[in-house]
Amino acid sequence: MDLVIATHNPGKFREIAEILGDLPIRLLPLASIPRVSLPAEDGWSLEENALKKAQVVAESTGKWALADDSGLEIEALGGGPGLLSARFLGEEADPHLRNQRILELLADIPLEGRGAQFRCVIAIAEPGGRTYIAEGACGGFIATASKGEGGFGYDPIFLVPEYSQTMAELDPAIKNRVSHRAKALLQARKILEALLEPPHDSSGA
Repeated sequence: MDLVIATHNPGKFREIAEILGDLPIRLLPLASIPRVSLPAEDGWSLEENALKKAQVVAESTGKWALADDSGLEIEALGGGPGLLSARFLGEEADPHLRNQRILELLADIPLEGRGAQFRCVIAIAEPGGRTYIAEGACGGFIATASKGEGGFGYDPIFLVPEYSQTMAELDPAIKNRVSHRAKALLQARKILEALLEPPHDSSGA
């Protein structure tokens, strides 16, 4: 079974491969598929965006596809940037700039008022049209400074309280247990395992 991972983000592909890589599935990066592009993330929810990407890639390639959409929801910003996390400050904004801007917006807010959560929705689509959804969330706080070299995106400013480290400081093995994407991927893994099971013969023969 081939599964196209519908992302251009190498960090995401790496995390997905670390959790799904031992399944009897060939994971294909989108960059390895010629002339296939992702649709705009203009849906009204993370689920809508993930489904749209997975369905477009499945239809374009004739292969199974997996796509995700994730958002950082910050209480002090009314749940923002949320759905617009990947486009906060504009499509071409540097992740470091986005992180610095959030730290500036929360500069006068104490840690107890900096609650936040990462949310991830994963969609799996088959070329025939059926789709499956998995979700995950990770609660924490926005740190007072950017820390850590691992991960990507908002990881350097997202503090995971049980480890007193940002997501970017966590050991990858720990991140692959506690992150929003890891939790959604573990659900997605169960879906894929069920799909890979041979059909049962109900004839009694």
